[in-house]
Amino acid sequence: MTAEEKLLQAQEYTADNIQVLEGLEAVRLRPAMYIGDISERGLHHLVHEVIDNSIDEALGGYCDRIDLTIHEDNSITVLDNGRGIPTGLHEKENRSALEVVMTVLHAGGKFDKGSYKVSGGLHGVGVSCVNALSKKLVAKVFREGKIFVQEYAYGNPVHEVKIIGTSDNNGTEITFTPDDGIFITTTYNYDLLATRLKELAFLNKSLTLSIVDKRQQKEDGSYLSATYRSQNGLTDFIKYLDINREALMPDPITIEGEKSSIPMEISLQYNTSFAENIHSYVNNINTHEGGTHLAGFRRGLTRTLKTYAEKAGFLAKLKFDINGDDFREGMTAIISVKVAEPQFEGQTKTKLGNTEVMGAVDQLVSEHLTNFLEENPKIARTIVDKVILAATARHAARKARELVQRKNVLTGSGLPGKLSDCSERDPGKSEIYLVEGDSAGGTAKQGRDRSFQAILPLRGKILNVEKAMQHKIFDNEEIKNIFTALGVSIGTEEDSKALNIDRLRYHKIIIMTDADVDGSHIATLILTFFFRYMNELIEQGYVYIATPPLYLIKSGKNQRYCWTEEEREATVKEFSSIGSERNIHIQRYKGLGEMNAEQLWETTMNPAFRTLRQVTIENGTEADRVFSMLMGDDVPPRREFIETHAKYANIDA
Repeated sequence: MTAEEKLLQAQEYTADNIQVLEGLEAVRLRPAMYIGDISERGLHHLVHEVIDNSIDEALGGYCDRIDLTIHEDNSITVLDNGRGIPTGLHEKENRSALEVVMTVLHAGGKFDKGSYKVSGGLHGVGVSCVNALSKKLVAKVFREGKIFVQEYAYGNPVHEVKIIGTSDNNGTEITFTPDDGIFITTTYNYDLLATRLKELAFLNKSLTLSIVDKRQQKEDGSYLSATYRSQNGLTDFIKYLDINREALMPDPITIEGEKSSIPMEISLQYNTSFAENIHSYVNNINTHEGGTHLAGFRRGLTRTLKTYAEKAGFLAKLKFDINGDDFREGMTAIISVKVAEPQFEGQTKTKLGNTEVMGAVDQLVSEHLTNFLEENPKIARTIVDKVILAATARHAARKARELVQRKNVLTGSGLPGKLSDCSERDPGKSEIYLVEGDSAGGTAKQGRDRSFQAILPLRGKILNVEKAMQHKIFDNEEIKNIFTALGVSIGTEEDSKALNIDRLRYHKIIIMTDADVDGSHIATLILTFFFRYMNELIEQGYVYIATPPLYLIKSGKNQRYCWTEEEREATVKEFSSIGSERNIHIQRYKGLGEMNAEQLWETTMNPAFRTLRQVTIENGTEADRVFSMLMGDDVPPRREFIETHAKYANIDA
């Protein structure tokens, strides 16, 4: 561009070029900025925003029931029995307060400390954002003995607030239909919504939450539905999460109180497992990145238990130090705090940063736990014995870790011999396939693009980390190969579960297994390992599952790959209409080795045509429960889970 052209361009950039987006236009133009994305997660976030408003009423003591309905057309209704959104004239805006709440970003009672001491929700975009992203929304308010209603289209009022009747009830009912011009999908997932309601019931004791799915009618004419209510709050939550684990104590330790005007509820229980499962919440939001409340809990727990054990003489014969990890192994804990003005930070803005919370949680945990240990010496001794066992195993695990991380003296690379690496050295452009078996691994090596695709064959089924101690895990050959191939460090003496991913060699880690029962089991074992020991890789979006086709349909010169039963049926029907049933050949791919290198490349490994399923954690506590159930010793709940979800699996025995 010449200097004259640059000058002309600069002159053309005037005040007229500055665009001001009025009202909710910004939300519709950049929806992902407000709700995360426009796919399934963002779609469900709309429901969470509406429910958060109702939860605010519950936190204030004004609401004890919230009902969610999924309608046949995938529209949503959320009804609560709170005070009802105010409908009177808003003096500053010169219109109904209901209309202000529904059409102005960051408008609502949660910003007035006199209305709500604590409010839920993470980013506070509110119901106005839901309104902006809905092609239709109807707000109905039951208040002052009357029923008020206002309808909106794409965030804009269709009419003034009207009174349509009388009622003795109080509350708010929001019904909305997501805009299919914005969202990639508008189909709601019952399980995702039900799981969130169950979680909210545990976090808000005595609050009743229900869900009805009018898209799914049972044989008796009723709809798929569920109602959740917890009388004991986090104590019930712990028992639910640990239902597939063997507890070391009769009941969880529950701590409730308030320090520095911060209400807190904590529940913890030790079990015979070797995993640390701590879930933290701020104002009902799962802070899966932790923060100051988690740091305060860990500090208070470690100091109090260590002080008790030393005074009781339980550590006198120990020849090595005990660290914080040892006090948390085999422990399931829930930490829930209510903070008036939470400050969130971190990668996904779910890490609490308020410094005052750390000391408050530390102090409360220390006081209550000290009293509990003194009053329950038998349980206290059981806990300390578990801690000593964990410390002993940690020292053995350290030696195994050092073996994993030690560089190979002969090659200087330290990489596993089975790894067929790629030539690309930029992790952002590199990917690795974890492939089931040497046979499929050989096919993948032949079919891959060597410039950016690495292949690591895994022999047989890797160790079930859910039931193994750390030193056994780090001593397992296949797990050692995964660690060294990825290049990550796997813990320090201070925190043996810390994962340093600065040297991660691939930003796409793809699990590729056969489409049969064994293949699904192997994939689940690998995912369990990642969830327990490399969770950050999942959180960062680096873990994927490959989806090889299930069928190859041939008819004369026509052929087509199919990934689902529906595709297979449609293809057979289509091919039948243009030729004979008898000339159709259906090949079912149960193993990756049944495809040649070219077929595996064009269907499963070629970035231009493949489908990768990214592994995400929608709900950490539910994921914890499911993994412990799938990989634990208790068979009946696992069988029930498999029978319930078998319809979603395309696998053969």
